[in-house]
Amino acid sequence: MASFNNARPKNLQKLLQLSNHYRQPALRLQQTSAKTLSSCCKQFNSYDSNLTQSAADADFSSCGYTRCRKLCGCSRCVSPIETSAFHVGPYSSPFPVGFTSSIRSFSSSGSREEPRESMEYDVVIVGAGPAGLAAAIRLRQLCEEKNVDLSVCVVEKGAEVGAHILSGNVFETRALDELIPNWKEQSTPITVPVTEDKFWFLTEKRALPLPSPFKNHGNYIISLSQLVRWLGSKAEELGVEIYPGFSASELLYEADESRVSGIATNDMGIGKDGSKKEIFQRGMELKGRLTLLGEGCRGSLSEKVIKKFQLREQSGSQHQTYALGIKEVWDVDPSKHRPGLTVHTVGWPLDTRTYGGSFLYHMDNHQVAMGLVVALDYKNPYLSPYEEYQRFKQHPSIRPFIEGGNVIQYGARTLNEGGIQSIPKTAFPGGALIGCTAGFINVPKIKGSHTAMKSGMLAAEAAFDALSKETSQQPSMEQYWSSLKTSWVWKELHQVRNIRPGFDHGLLAGMAIAGLEHYITRGRLPWTLKHGKPDHECTEE
Repeated sequence: MASFNNARPKNLQKLLQLSNHYRQPALRLQQTSAKTLSSCCKQFNSYDSNLTQSAADADFSSCGYTRCRKLCGCSRCVSPIETSAFHVGPYSSPFPVGFTSSIRSFSSSGSREEPRESMEYDVVIVGAGPAGLAAAIRLRQLCEEKNVDLSVCVVEKGAEVGAHILSGNVFETRALDELIPNWKEQSTPITVPVTEDKFWFLTEKRALPLPSPFKNHGNYIISLSQLVRWLGSKAEELGVEIYPGFSASELLYEADESRVSGIATNDMGIGKDGSKKEIFQRGMELKGRLTLLGEGCRGSLSEKVIKKFQLREQSGSQHQTYALGIKEVWDVDPSKHRPGLTVHTVGWPLDTRTYGGSFLYHMDNHQVAMGLVVALDYKNPYLSPYEEYQRFKQHPSIRPFIEGGNVIQYGARTLNEGGIQSIPKTAFPGGALIGCTAGFINVPKIKGSHTAMKSGMLAAEAAFDALSKETSQQPSMEQYWSSLKTSWVWKELHQVRNIRPGFDHGLLAGMAIAGLEHYITRGRLPWTLKHGKPDHECTEE
């Protein structure tokens, strides 16, 4: 089957030149803002004064907190966690790592009068995360197996592949085993197997051990950002085109708006007053016969698609529920480091009406990843997840792990916790939802990377079948929705469907329901619990 013409128009070259115009000022900014950055981060780490050296001694090159940005206003403070110095893709990143351009990049009503140049592909994938890259790799694998040439493009808003990936990750390799069976024979960033698995119920002074429900034997403690970079390199080896540094800001539709036909990237070079600067450049249109949206939790384009095509109504799903996860990476004393140790906790510092928990993972290189996850349906309007996390680090059973260490990276992100009750129909005219965009996190396992990757692989297989048919003028992704519901992803999420809603009734009731479901019925109860009110309606005055 013939692919679309992939010749890159001159407009894309201009866009890259425009972006590179800001590289030198950015490098100067990185050299001159260190004192300001250290000053703001001292304030940010005031709670750690008894645990760490001053923030000035830590490496904050990967600072990712919005609050830190508000304190100092420096562009460097918007750098995401776990960045690296190299870039993945046919072009290097438009901006140096750790820099956010001062170019205003959005579409204005006036700029819409100017036409945009376009590039055409068989499949356009939005988001270079685990799901998006797994989909891209699987598509190109099928092309090689069947001797079919389909063009695949991945657009990523981060400055590089992996730049916006943040996860305290104990990785289950099931999907990767299917995607790249010989991954263990390759140089992968998956090197630290889980050796100890602890589960504690915390009171203010004590840690009470509980039977661990996580079953992490055979899993690995990883940096998901590093894994995504590795997947990006594998995708490129197979012929996938990856464009980091360009966010998808707009959906494209066919003339009658009955079908998605691709995406458009941001306009660039717009002044604060909305006027066009001399360096103004229209965004690019990336047109695809199929478009896969892998934006992550509550993606802006995905929410528009869900609403436009009534995907929740079609699947009969409920609203999505969310949580906020805060993560830090510590460099600790080697004598306190236990590679392969995982610790999960529930209880203190959260009250019994608030769902959440913590994690602490001993990685390699004397590093410990730790954090707190708080469901956003909490009732107390004065609850601050950040402040609760600072209290957590002072707990007598947690503090010894990190005492004398330094914070080297930190960040935060949202998670979707709705489970199978909240998954919308994942196929729509012209494309599909994959990964955390749809919501495949297994909340009791605290894992979603393996299910996200599998969803991308299933979408790729459905897309390949649809595009390989010579008579297919409007390829459909309905096969993806059907295969998803018969896959191990659906079975896994169905087994744990009642655990998260059970905690709507409080911590003790939730733990009782979770114990019943996990150890006795194993997901075979004849009913499915419903979620309560949407998160924003749960706050009490």
